[in-house]
Amino acid sequence: MTDILRVPYETLCEAVKQALYKAGVSLEQADLESSIMAEADLLEVPSHGVRMLPGLLSALAEKRATLRPQFSIVRELGAICVLDCDNGPGRYASAQAMDAAIQRARNFGVGVCLAKNTTHWGRAHAYASRAAQAGFIGMCTTNAIPTMAIAGAKKRVIGNNPLAIGIPNENASEPIVLDMAMSQAAVGKVGTWLREGKSAPDNWGIDINGNPTSDTKEILKGAVTPMGEHKGAGLALMFELLTAALAGSAFTYEILARDTSGIDSASSKIFIALNVEAFIERKEFNSRVKDFLSYLDREASPFQYPSERGWQARDKNLIEGVPLHKEIVEQLAGVGIRF
Repeated sequence: MTDILRVPYETLCEAVKQALYKAGVSLEQADLESSIMAEADLLEVPSHGVRMLPGLLSALAEKRATLRPQFSIVRELGAICVLDCDNGPGRYASAQAMDAAIQRARNFGVGVCLAKNTTHWGRAHAYASRAAQAGFIGMCTTNAIPTMAIAGAKKRVIGNNPLAIGIPNENASEPIVLDMAMSQAAVGKVGTWLREGKSAPDNWGIDINGNPTSDTKEILKGAVTPMGEHKGAGLALMFELLTAALAGSAFTYEILARDTSGIDSASSKIFIALNVEAFIERKEFNSRVKDFLSYLDREASPFQYPSERGWQARDKNLIEGVPLHKEIVEQLAGVGIRF
C-alpha cells in the first residue's frame, strides 16, 4: 500500500477554501489563502502546505488569528508603506503586502511594504515568486517564534527567519526563486523527514539538552541549528531587526509569549519589489539572466537553478495530482476534508 494519495490541484484548493469559508473567512481571502497553501504541496514542499490548515483553523476558532481582519496602512511615505494586517490569515496578508510593494515599484522603481500584526505566511517562496512572475524582482523575510539555537545557547532563542528572493525569468511562469531558512534545515523539513522515517544529518539540530542529534523527533523537541554557524545566526538577527524592530512590533520571544502553537501571531514581515525596467531594458535583462544560467549549465552540469525542480514538479503534479502523505490526509480528515 502506498503512503501517498494524489489529489487534483483544483480539488485540493477548493476543499481548503471551503473549510476556511465555513470557518468564517471571507470567500476572497479563503480563495487566495487556499491556493497559496496548496501550491506548496503542488511544488512538493509539503512542510509548508495543507498540513498547516488544521493549525490555522484552530487559531481562527480560538481567536489567536482574526477571521475578518481589517487591513490598514498606518504609515506611508513615497515608495514605502506600513500595513497593519490585524493578525488575519497570513498568506492572504502577505500577498496583499507584496502587491502593495509591487504597485509602488511601478510608480517609483522600488516599493517596500512592512507588514505588522501578521500570522504564519506558509512558504516565503510564494511572495518572491508572486513578484517575479509579475516581472519584478521580489524579496521578503519574516520573524517568527524561536526555533533555532545560536552560539552560546543550548536551546531555541531566535526564529529561523527565512529569506526569499525572486528573479524574473524569460519564461514568466518559471522565475528563479531562492527560499531558505537561516537554519541548516527548516523546521518543517525536519518534520517531513520524521514523517517519512528518515534520520537527519548530524548538523541539523540539537536535542533538549543541547547535544547534536540526527533523531528528527529529538530535534523538534530541541532546536534546529544555524546554517553556516555564525553566518545563519547573524542573518537571522538582522532579519529580526529588519522586521520586528522596524515595525515596533513583537520580537521572536514576545511572539512565543503570546502563543506557542507556531501560528506566529503578531509577527512582522518586509516585502521589497524592484522594477527591472527602472534599471535596464527588460529584453537585455532577460538575455543576461539566460546567458548566466547557460554558463552554469555548461560548467556545473547537471545544473538546476533555485526553484527549477519545483516548477518541474508543478507541471507533473498538475497532470498526475498533488501528492499528499497519508498522515497529512488523516490530518485533513480531522477537519472534515475527505477525498
